[in-house]
Amino acid sequence: MILLLGLAAWLDQWLDGLATPGWLAGIGFSGETLPPAIVVGALVFLVAGAGAREVARIFRAKGVLVWTRPAVVTALAGVAVTTLGSVGTEPVESLGIVAFGVMGAYTLGLIYGIRDRSTDGAIAVASGVLTLFVYMGVMPGFLVLIRREHDIWVLIWVLACVKSCDIGAYFTGTTMGKHKLIPWLSPGKTWEGLAGGMVTAGLIGGLGSWWLASAGVNAPPPLAGAAMGVLFGGLGQAGDLAASLLKRDAGIKDAGTALPGFGGVLDLIDSPVFVAPIAFWLLHSISG
Repeated sequence: MILLLGLAAWLDQWLDGLATPGWLAGIGFSGETLPPAIVVGALVFLVAGAGAREVARIFRAKGVLVWTRPAVVTALAGVAVTTLGSVGTEPVESLGIVAFGVMGAYTLGLIYGIRDRSTDGAIAVASGVLTLFVYMGVMPGFLVLIRREHDIWVLIWVLACVKSCDIGAYFTGTTMGKHKLIPWLSPGKTWEGLAGGMVTAGLIGGLGSWWLASAGVNAPPPLAGAAMGVLFGGLGQAGDLAASLLKRDAGIKDAGTALPGFGGVLDLIDSPVFVAPIAFWLLHSISG
């Protein structure tokens, strides 16, 4: 998976800056070069749709009848509103597009909830649809926004901070963990594991930002990178706990089995989607 991610990053970087093909110019695309985040955007759409399938499965296990196809459409609409709605628009217009999308998702969720001419469960269904729009749509869409403003390797650095915390927490927790973090929610997590994971993320954040800067990439200074790594690692653990909360409430252990060794797609992306919005605004403030 790391090799595939590296290949995707290289392809995204290679496409960025290529001259716009004539057929795109013929249908109204005004840019002289291809826009950034073509590959990243495609991957985010793919994993958001796959994650939405699993979140819908969690909802159904809880008795909230949101079926797979509407769930996937809702999530993809959230990604599209967040990423495509900001292209060529003013900030206020972009905000209006996202806000209108949230309102539309909730309204359509209410309509979908009474599709059988019954009010039973309408609130739960509407809330589920809105959750899908934000959780599997708007939040992962920030990964594309990060790529739009920064080099692809800055996005890889953010993901590395998040996942290095998972790795550090696992090894520290299994070797030294004694004090349970939240036993009623995630019995396997420990305070020692959390500390070890955040330290690992801080090291990766500092070393990664130093390496990017030495390679000529506009990245945070090493000290700021280390602090951001710690923050991203902690937020990633919160995202993992949020997914555990949904699954435990629904009474299921795994959201899916699409990725052997991980479980479902949600188990892979639950931490990055929580980190992405904060990472975008931090990086935006630093670069701005």
